[in-house]
Amino acid sequence: MYKKYADGLIEVICGCMFAGKTEELIRRIKTFEYANKKIIVFKPKIDNRYSKDEVASHAGSKVKSHPISKAEEIFKYLKDEEIIAIDEVRFFDEQIIDICEYLANNGKRVMVAGLDMDFRGVPFEIMAQLITKAEFVTKLTAVCTVCGLPATRSQRLVDDKPAKYDDPIVLIGAKESYEARCRHHHKVLGNSKMDVIEKLSLSIKKNENK
Repeated sequence: MYKKYADGLIEVICGCMFAGKTEELIRRIKTFEYANKKIIVFKPKIDNRYSKDEVASHAGSKVKSHPISKAEEIFKYLKDEEIIAIDEVRFFDEQIIDICEYLANNGKRVMVAGLDMDFRGVPFEIMAQLITKAEFVTKLTAVCTVCGLPATRSQRLVDDKPAKYDDPIVLIGAKESYEARCRHHHKVLGNSKMDVIEKLSLSIKKNENK
């Protein structure tokens, strides 16, 4: 799978909350460690849900990491590592995109993981660009907490009710704030864009029936 791109590549692991993104990243990290590959791991300092200096999954798996605030801080820690792993990559500034490209262009294997969409179902720009530029993309799904179908959306809940469309994009949390949902059970209050499309659809159907 990787032989053709042995001189540098980008891998993206994406999906909704509780899809196992970090768990998969940790699995790959440990696989390369078992093979005695030189690897370094980074995480955004803002993500301290389970640990300050470890990448940790909801399931409890952990690996040591360097918590950083800005993407450029990656260069402070790099030595002769062959593989760079970055969890929750969408929390970084947009420079992370160019840094990942630079590292891959210079022979490094870059593995990143993170949410592909926010709680509204809108793609994160950083993830969208990395997905486009990557050699390999793994999109994971969770299980919808309502119906059991594959879940691709992160349902934010405030007092057990769907969050509003204009609520802050960043709210770090886990089961107390989010659930995995399928397309059909994902709800966002005040989504004016969907309201406009629904009205447009009804209007066109009404005119066709005249």
